[in-house]
Amino acid sequence: MTDLQCPAIFELVPAGADADHALHDAAGAWAELEALADLHRGETVPVSVPTSLVPLLPEALRPPARWEVDADGWRRLPDAPGVQEASGAPGELVVVPANEARWEDLQAVLGCRGQAAVCQCQRFKLAPRESFRSVPVAERAGRLREQTDAGQPDAGTTSGLVAYLDGEPAGWCAVEPRPAYPGLLRVYRVPWQGRSEDKLDDGVWAVTCLFTRAGCRRRGVSRALARAAVGFARDRGARALEAYPIVPEPGQQITWGEELVGLPSVYASAGFVEVHRPTPRRAVMRVDLRAGSGAGSGAG
Repeated sequence: MTDLQCPAIFELVPAGADADHALHDAAGAWAELEALADLHRGETVPVSVPTSLVPLLPEALRPPARWEVDADGWRRLPDAPGVQEASGAPGELVVVPANEARWEDLQAVLGCRGQAAVCQCQRFKLAPRESFRSVPVAERAGRLREQTDAGQPDAGTTSGLVAYLDGEPAGWCAVEPRPAYPGLLRVYRVPWQGRSEDKLDDGVWAVTCLFTRAGCRRRGVSRALARAAVGFARDRGARALEAYPIVPEPGQQITWGEELVGLPSVYASAGFVEVHRPTPRRAVMRVDLRAGSGAGSGAG
């Protein structure tokens, strides 16, 4: 059976719809899906249901239906937030606060391998003396779930945004008041080096992660998330929003985790301007959210 941290999600769709797989036997439908689960951990997989099989299937498997399978078994899922709005037009993007997204959708974005899956957006959330070695991935994921309140649309707070492309989970953006990131305040020099900033000023927010799922890249997801982050912070009373992108040079390698902070061009498209360059490879970009103010503010 599939890994508990990386469930497979099956979209059962009518015959004729785009799908990676098709059911072949009504009596063995569950077994077919379970076999596919081990091949598609952490993925959302469309499965076509031939018209001839529909009357023979249990009602719960008749399309349209969404099912998640992991080490704990099977769960039927509701429709994804924004799916109805996004599914009608190819390439349409919908961005929602993370508490309005399903937890499994956020995990589908982060995936099962690579930096995003390992980090679970906890790099800047670790307490003193904590490290990735002392805090296992499962615990990091649990903390992210609490921070986002994913699947709790009535929650009063959340820690980021989830993007859907054509109704499928496609991207994640971590955006909160700057003091909400203990590691950012304690050990990360980029926001502070050469600047006189109040580290405890909760009127300044920060984007600390901007990540697009494999298969959805170069389709405007990161830019949509950056724009949405500006409105999200403004609506919650932020005076300014900052980001700390990597500035790659031709031929230079990007080290572990650096790509998760985003690129200058993405933030510039959302109105951020560079206000400081603490190192050749890192920039501080900022958008001022006060009415009548300029886009950025100075280094001091």
